[in-house]
Amino acid sequence: MKRTLPFVVALWLAAPVAQAEDADEPGLSLMERGAQMFMEGILKEMEPAIEEFQGFADEMGPALRQFAKEMGPKLGELLEEIEDWSAYQPPEVLPNGDIIIRRKPDHPLTPPDTPTKPAPQIEL
Repeated sequence: MKRTLPFVVALWLAAPVAQAEDADEPGLSLMERGAQMFMEGILKEMEPAIEEFQGFADEMGPALRQFAKEMGPKLGELLEEIEDWSAYQPPEVLPNGDIIIRRKPDHPLTPPDTPTKPAPQIEL
């Protein structure tokens, strides 16, 4: 369903364009008429799913806007701070509610901008 939805929405948006083009041409070829019937059939079959998706979007819209308003600036700061997202694993939620983002073990660490002093050596 999730993979077919973008395809169906694209077909749904293209249908008025196809109908407008058909109005200019009096006779359609057999292939054009078949394609038109195919599109109409798909739209009729997917109409309940599209309406359900519209209801879901209407329901979730205010919550997503509130989330973007509250978290947007902090996420922007995080995006500026982390240069290479491929170096990190997906976020984990711990049992206590903390969210951690671990560095991948096989990804090399980037060297610091400022050189560090070597650790003092102990003679044995």
